[in-house]
Amino acid sequence: MNTPPFTCFSLSIDSHVAHLVLNRPEAMNTMHPTFWRELDEVLAQLNKSGEARALVISSTGKHFSAGMALETFGGAITMDDQSPEGRAAIFDLLTDMQATFSRIESLRIPVIMAIQGGCIGGAVDMVTAACVRYATADAFFCIQEINIGMVADVGTLQRLPKLIPLGVVKELAYTGRRLSAAKALGHGLVNGVFDTHEAMVAAALQCAQEIATKPPVAIWGTKQAVNYARDHSVEDSLRQMGWLQGAIWSNQHVRESVTAMKQKRAGDFPALTPLIRFSEQG
Repeated sequence: MNTPPFTCFSLSIDSHVAHLVLNRPEAMNTMHPTFWRELDEVLAQLNKSGEARALVISSTGKHFSAGMALETFGGAITMDDQSPEGRAAIFDLLTDMQATFSRIESLRIPVIMAIQGGCIGGAVDMVTAACVRYATADAFFCIQEINIGMVADVGTLQRLPKLIPLGVVKELAYTGRRLSAAKALGHGLVNGVFDTHEAMVAAALQCAQEIATKPPVAIWGTKQAVNYARDHSVEDSLRQMGWLQGAIWSNQHVRESVTAMKQKRAGDFPALTPLIRFSEQG
């Protein structure tokens, strides 16, 4: 997969594991229009390619991300609250921003977040869209938006209640208090807490590498089923599971998985088919 140079990220792919790194520690990895544009682009490329079978997103510096770059709203982005037309445009702007983080959730491969230091404001929106979250012992989560007089609006309030108890969500959202890594682990927001950044990233990559040894289409199907079950009844989810399994079942994959297990080797499975947009055909 050929990737252009990014200013907010670095991307590497090794043994079917993609590693995307936020690389503006001097700016606390804040989110501005370029951040959004580059993230949207790299996620689209990973989804299209099929080369990577799992994605780790980590960061650099003291903080994972301090969230939205506030100066953006005084410059690149104008929120016009003086007319109904301007307020309608706010809706469309937010819908577009929400779609970028929703790409993380809908990506064809699992996404693992490795979070150090502060995960603040928009960064909480971002990490809640992932499948798995690891944190360092000094990490904390903060729904910062309420502290600057607004409602969190890019996914936190919609996804966090599916991850931790509702009462905890409300406390954090109403007060803007910090949630420590230890408490996040206790509530189930993160899967593990590590003493160092290096140990955390190593664990995230190890998890991704383990995922990458499974049949990619079975991992795809599992992610589809889990996300669907989260938002639907058991009855509806079981029906969806039947359709899904009927669509992707492979005797060959099952035989290869069992044989590889017995022979104590990695299985050999085809990658997901690269995606080509209809408009790119012909």
